[in-house]
Amino acid sequence: MLYEKVIFAFFILLALTLNFGFFIGDMSNPDHHNVFELFAAVVVSLIATIMKFGDKSHVGTVLLASSLVADLQLIAACIVWGVVVYGMSQPLSEHALASIVSLSGGALLANFVSVVILTVETSIHRR
Repeated sequence: MLYEKVIFAFFILLALTLNFGFFIGDMSNPDHHNVFELFAAVVVSLIATIMKFGDKSHVGTVLLASSLVADLQLIAACIVWGVVVYGMSQPLSEHALASIVSLSGGALLANFVSVVILTVETSIHRR
């Protein structure tokens, strides 16, 4: 067993599941979307992206691209949250929360693409 591959797959799956945990719930209810879960999703997604930089294959470039998309979406969601709550000193409105959750949904789709590509690549890999 290659522990490097285990850790790589672990971070890809963890990025997906953390993002899913933040995304799921009523879009208009801030109690269903925890800011710390969004922060954890960003951190793990960035770690997964850094781990993808070493792969020079075609599949590796697609994995990196999907991870960069997820990072961009999650960072944009954090920026929206920060600007609304801390920059404008307002409570989180339904409209702002819907934008944040929608951006997280885009990242979720990109993370899902990464997991599908990883699964396909793993299933066709021969010893």
